Amino acid sequence: MADACYEPIPLSADYVPGGTYAAEICVLRYALERNARNKPNEIFAAFEGGGRWTFAQTLELVASLAGNLHELGVRQGDHVVLVLPNSPLALRVMFAINYLGAVYVPINPSLKGSALEHVLHNAGAKLAIIHDSVLDRVLAAAPATLETIVLSTDQVQHSSGRTVMHGVSALTKPSSPPPPPERPIEPFDTQSIIYTSGTTGRSKGVLSSYMHAYSCVGPDAWNCLRSDDRQLVHMPIFHIGGAFIATVSLCVGSSIAVVSHFRTEAFWDQVRELEVTSAFLLGAMATFLLKQPPSPRDRDHKLRMVFIVPLGQSGPPFRERFGVDYYTLFNMTEICTPLISRANPAKDNVCGRPREGVEVRLVDEHDCAVKDGEVGQLILRTEAPWALNHGYNNNPQATADAWRNGWFHTGDAFVRDSDGDYRFVDRLKDAIRRRGENISSYEIEVELLSHPAVREAAAIPVPSEVSEDEVLVVLAPAAGSSIEPSEIINHLMPRMAHHMIPRFVRVMEELPKTPTAKVEKHVLRAQGVTDDTWDRERAGIAVRREKL
Repeated sequence: MADACYEPIPLSADYVPGGTYAAEICVLRYALERNARNKPNEIFAAFEGGGRWTFAQTLELVASLAGNLHELGVRQGDHVVLVLPNSPLALRVMFAINYLGAVYVPINPSLKGSALEHVLHNAGAKLAIIHDSVLDRVLAAAPATLETIVLSTDQVQHSSGRTVMHGVSALTKPSSPPPPPERPIEPFDTQSIIYTSGTTGRSKGVLSSYMHAYSCVGPDAWNCLRSDDRQLVHMPIFHIGGAFIATVSLCVGSSIAVVSHFRTEAFWDQVRELEVTSAFLLGAMATFLLKQPPSPRDRDHKLRMVFIVPLGQSGPPFRERFGVDYYTLFNMTEICTPLISRANPAKDNVCGRPREGVEVRLVDEHDCAVKDGEVGQLILRTEAPWALNHGYNNNPQATADAWRNGWFHTGDAFVRDSDGDYRFVDRLKDAIRRRGENISSYEIEVELLSHPAVREAAAIPVPSEVSEDEVLVVLAPAAGSSIEPSEIINHLMPRMAHHMIPRFVRVMEELPKTPTAKVEKHVLRAQGVTDDTWDRERAGIAVRREKL
């Protein structure tokens, strides 16, 4: 559909204005039972390297594991920690926790030390299911309230004086289904606690209901998906791009393809093997795929559409090369896709327009509306209750700060243009201030990635000896390429204002990233101007304001 026909996205027939979806629609236990009854032999999950689950098999596997969790003491409303990579076991555990009416709390397996300690203490779980490789660090960081640990194999290494240890067979042994929950599981019950990436401070545990997850990636938000689509799950399960896509697909009755993680060189083979028709790509992933050498098999696949988030400038070349439609959107763990585009938006860097059921505003620091063309923080609320997060776990101050004046504050700066399109400017905390001018790190990064030798880019502020900030960009080269800093400056000069041109350029083989492929800018900011950083001013390259 062309952008000229931009009407609000219609809501699904299951939507109840001012209320929640029925429990059999959005609550995982009841939706799984419904789909296993109505389409028992249809494939729900396909796994890399082989293995398929029908809906009937999924119910059988999930109910049996839920019975074992119940035997281990898990009850409705309990929090259960998962420290697992994407795998059949991880999905089965996650679904089984919800089958009991308990709350799954997936944690990044890369966390260590104080960061892991913070999350484990905040989670408040008595039981954790973890990969064997992280046992020592979990034991070192765990609170005294963590009573039971189940490993991912039966190679139980040792016992802790205060923690009961089990091998994975305690979960996977044949079991009868658990007894029904003490009360019906409701759409407004907490389904998950997913932790933010912590790029601007300590991670916060986002409380998400069944209604929130379904509103986030279900038919009302992602109505460009079809019932026969198979979505790729390559984002980790501690990210909504993994957890919510998997759980909501189970509710909707569509199918998923599960791989361990995104790998540029393996992506198209995975798409072909698993017959993927839809994939969510971070903007960096789309860039990585575009910078792979062309192949005669570039259109030999069943992929029909991708989300590219953020869009940047990669949409048209992605469509031209790979023959797929592209969409973009704005979302975060706490919200429910308030902005989404139609197919193949013509403008670079847009995030789409508001969808039905969500009210969006751009505001200043006092929550007063800004005019079109002016930068403001995006805040929102929904028509339906529980369609957004309901706070941060054990963090009332952060909850109050984010929900002030009855609107959820995203912490992201946007501009709305005269056509009604919303363009992302920056995280409020990532903006750079140089000589009286506010600079979007995102806009610099988009232009950097347009250079064929640049695979990854991050723009960050470093202290200026004069005042405010100087711009430092950190770059990683594309395969087979090298980066010459002066050439990068020459590339940028006709593309951006003089005050945005970076003074410092640092080249690394790979930028530090979270497992969800977000650049860890706080690491780069802490490192600052390193000994191997190139200085434009020392190189004698001056950038002047254009005279009018």
